[in-house]
Amino acid sequence: MNAVLLDLDGTLIDHFNVIYRCYVYTQKKLGLKQVDFKTVKQTVGGSVPVTLERLIGKKELPNALIHFHEHFEKIFLEDVDVYPGVYWLLKALKKNGFKTAVFTNKGGDCSRKICSHIKIEHYLDAIVGHGDTSYRKPDREFTQYILSRLQCTPDKSCLIGDSPFDIEAAKAVGMTSYAVTTGTHTSKPLIEAGAHGVYPDLITLGKTVFGFKNLE
Repeated sequence: MNAVLLDLDGTLIDHFNVIYRCYVYTQKKLGLKQVDFKTVKQTVGGSVPVTLERLIGKKELPNALIHFHEHFEKIFLEDVDVYPGVYWLLKALKKNGFKTAVFTNKGGDCSRKICSHIKIEHYLDAIVGHGDTSYRKPDREFTQYILSRLQCTPDKSCLIGDSPFDIEAAKAVGMTSYAVTTGTHTSKPLIEAGAHGVYPDLITLGKTVFGFKNLE
């Protein structure tokens, strides 16, 4: 294996407070009933348009997207919490010669700004998100795109994520996938989706899958 793709939200960072605040802002702007935090967290996945449509329906979607992005642009660098083990894992992957990339359904531009904000961009060979292509996870073409950027093949790559979208994105090209339960899903749906391994956090995953030693 020589390449590792990593999801962003729920895998490397906890950004749910910001995301929730944007959904609340959007619903207030549209005069809709406020949804609770748990519902939003369970609904997130597949990019903002997909999640918004699930929460408020297709009719309100065009205006909802305007309001959401309006607020998101103002606050998206607030409340970005990095999960334990992120810096350790990325440093160890690069030290051992792996190519690494953030591969996310979050907008590509803001993903790159977030990675710079939390100071992990120098560990990454690519940062690709929604809007960088016309595809999103789990579209086969999206996974093929990021692998082509890295000049890697599915049989020598793996994907680490926190949702069935990530697992399906890997399966679409026959790539190994691993999952952590730090994000939106428990182990059961991740196992059912076909993850090759499910772990409580990135530290356990790094030690078990890659054989990396204790945190430095």
